[in-house]
Amino acid sequence: MHLTLHLTDACNLRCTYCYVRQDTHAMTPDTAKAAIDLAAADPGHHGIIFFGGEPLLQRQLIYDTVYYAEALGLPGKFHYKITTNGTLLDEEFLAFSKKHQVFIALSHDGTAQDICRIHPDGSGTFHQLEPIAKKLLAYRPYAPVMMTVSPDTVGQYAAGADYLYRLGFRYLICTIDYSGNWTEAAFRELERQYKKLAVWYQQLTLREEKFYFSPFEVKISSHIHQRTYCAERCELGKKQLSVAPDGGIFPCVQFVGHPEYQIGDVFSGIQQEKRQQLYAMNEQTPSPCDRCKLRSRCNHHCACLNLQSTGDFRQISPVLCRHERMVLPIADRLAEALYRKRSGAFLQKQYNDMYPVLSYVEDRIP
Repeated sequence: MHLTLHLTDACNLRCTYCYVRQDTHAMTPDTAKAAIDLAAADPGHHGIIFFGGEPLLQRQLIYDTVYYAEALGLPGKFHYKITTNGTLLDEEFLAFSKKHQVFIALSHDGTAQDICRIHPDGSGTFHQLEPIAKKLLAYRPYAPVMMTVSPDTVGQYAAGADYLYRLGFRYLICTIDYSGNWTEAAFRELERQYKKLAVWYQQLTLREEKFYFSPFEVKISSHIHQRTYCAERCELGKKQLSVAPDGGIFPCVQFVGHPEYQIGDVFSGIQQEKRQQLYAMNEQTPSPCDRCKLRSRCNHHCACLNLQSTGDFRQISPVLCRHERMVLPIADRLAEALYRKRSGAFLQKQYNDMYPVLSYVEDRIP
């Protein structure tokens, strides 16, 4: 299970699509320790994710929380991750992350960075982030980059992904802004961009390049590994819990700040009955999806996306539905083309369960 600690609601940027309600709330050391204690008492391994706002505004709290968890003397119990906008990333934190195995995910919108990811004065962050991104990759070559595509930036989707790849990122997590104002013209442009990205993906794969581009990987996997894919989709409140700055526990990141969905706190524990109720409600197939042939491969079970775009996690986002119907045929045609060409990189990635391990070992051999 992953435990996401929302260290602060504050941020030094003003990204136009951000859903976090920015204020001065910050987690206390006692609350962070209580969250670690809660995870330590639960069987199994736990991912501790430092989140915000911008979590590096609470850098010392990150250090102290990792030190506290390590002092519990439970080797292998915890692993750590931070999602950051990167503007506060420096040598000190990178060295700390390497020493204590803190995985770093960078939010970056590629060539469209200056459109939505801006400072409070409206200035951009593109040129500021390029040297920081290179430094991050020098420390953490497998660092993922997280790209958000909005109606305002959709025309740069393919160029942005290619820029991030050329910068050195090999693990690209891309999503659209489901709460954005997606007009018909914006959807047509999105489809055009996905077709360009399919050509880009095929070219890289045929060159035997190692990379991960989430929109296509997930959809291709949903066809090849349909049974296991269904088992791995969103299970609201089961695989991940989020802790608000005040210690309140919520079933996922975008539920923080909605008191009706709180399922306990780190001091008194988890309200298991309410947790199970929310999970059961999310598992019910909504009536619009009953007869849809794509429902087993669709992301309609993602409660966060539905809550973000409709205000109700049980109500399917029309943007999500349109997106899934668009990207699935493109991904399927891409997979069929690569399969026909008997691309070794494609076959290894999609059909060999040991591929991630073998690829990592291969990269480590001089």
